[in-house]
Amino acid sequence: MTASAGPQTRDIQIDRGPAAPALAEQVFATLRQAILDGRIEPGARLPSWRDLAAQLGVGRGTVQAAYERLSDHGLVVSSGAAGTRAAGLKPSPPPALRVQPPLQTLVHRFSGPCLAFQTGVPAEDAFPAGLWARCLSHAARQDAHSPTSYPDPRGLPGLRAQIASHLAIARGISCVPDQVIVTGSFRAGLALAMQVVGAAGRPAWMEDPGFPLTRMGLQDAGAYPVAIRVDDQGLDVADGEALAPDAAIAVVTPGQHAPTGVALSPARREALLTWAVRAGAWVIEDDYLSELQLNGRAAPALAARDPAGRVIHIGSFSKTLKPALGLGFIVAPAALAQRFGQLAATLAPVFNPVAQSAMAVMLADGHYMRHLRHMKRLYAHRLEALQSALGGEMEFKAGAGPQVRLRLPAGTDDVAMARAGPALGIAPTALSPWYADPSRTEPGLLLSVTNLGEARLAEACKGLRALVGGA
Repeated sequence: MTASAGPQTRDIQIDRGPAAPALAEQVFATLRQAILDGRIEPGARLPSWRDLAAQLGVGRGTVQAAYERLSDHGLVVSSGAAGTRAAGLKPSPPPALRVQPPLQTLVHRFSGPCLAFQTGVPAEDAFPAGLWARCLSHAARQDAHSPTSYPDPRGLPGLRAQIASHLAIARGISCVPDQVIVTGSFRAGLALAMQVVGAAGRPAWMEDPGFPLTRMGLQDAGAYPVAIRVDDQGLDVADGEALAPDAAIAVVTPGQHAPTGVALSPARREALLTWAVRAGAWVIEDDYLSELQLNGRAAPALAARDPAGRVIHIGSFSKTLKPALGLGFIVAPAALAQRFGQLAATLAPVFNPVAQSAMAVMLADGHYMRHLRHMKRLYAHRLEALQSALGGEMEFKAGAGPQVRLRLPAGTDDVAMARAGPALGIAPTALSPWYADPSRTEPGLLLSVTNLGEARLAEACKGLRALVGGA
């Protein structure tokens, strides 16, 4: 049996076989090793005799005997009513195990401060921290008194209703809350959609250039990405029909193509939806940065004009608020809504009710829309500042939302350049990994201005000059 009294006791295994050591010896040996290894930190409080005995299904005296032996060895200190705590020992060195973090060639680093030019992250200095803290605090108080039953695995009804209302206004999508599935991110939504439509083992259209993590996700889910050319009208549907007419899905960024920023033209939209109906395929709409369209009115969502119901719309709050919120959403076509709900319940339930409730308040009270307006003005100003600082020295091309593309000479190793950036205080993204077809690959750097405030603009430009000049 495995204990669940806390992180310090969850690994205790009780063997009741006839040849097993005495129960007290087993508890002692497991806790001793955990303390020596540092898994139980110095000063950490151990469960009481009674609590641990109840968790393990053994007698109180068994745990008491184990604790007394630990005390005899100087491994724990008893403090009476304050409980028993691990002694301040220097832990044994851990085994020589080094697991490389994921996505090292694509992601600057996880869980660290954002650097200038880093893509995929919103402005740290503009996150409404005070407002979000108040919303979270209110939601936490409500959650403390909520029922102890399982919440709806599709997401809290209040948040799903607010998302449906927001999408009707901001993206022109007509849907009911039962079509909305709350997820942890775009990638979580993509994984769920792949399971719902059964895309494993089948071709999948993928924009070229296109987001490398999406391509990797399709491959990891068992689909076969087919690189479909993107031009100044967006995804070339004719190219897709020629290469993989029987594809199960097409993953597109129609509002603002990543990374070029091109909107899918009306003719291409109609052709894509016509193909999906004819082929019995599904279109997965990655609504990438569409709410942060900085020039003019945002292009309508593909799902807003989908009479046959073939579009699976996926969005998130990662690019507008921050990824750590862990909140995204799917709008399922009516024909798939029940299946999405079923698989969300069995394979991917989303259980962060406090953050969900806080987000529902942000939407309901208009805070989110005001935040979007502020971010669009801020990013437009920062784009202008970058152009003023470097526009005469470097050749920038438009990108999606608050990004530009810096073209580099043919043959430049942009991946190596991107890796060298953090040492100069910047984190540009290499463009070449976005291409699957080598014949189309263009070296370059993607530069986001989200975290390019006035205080760091000059230093960031200095770092970029040094990086490009040293290539």
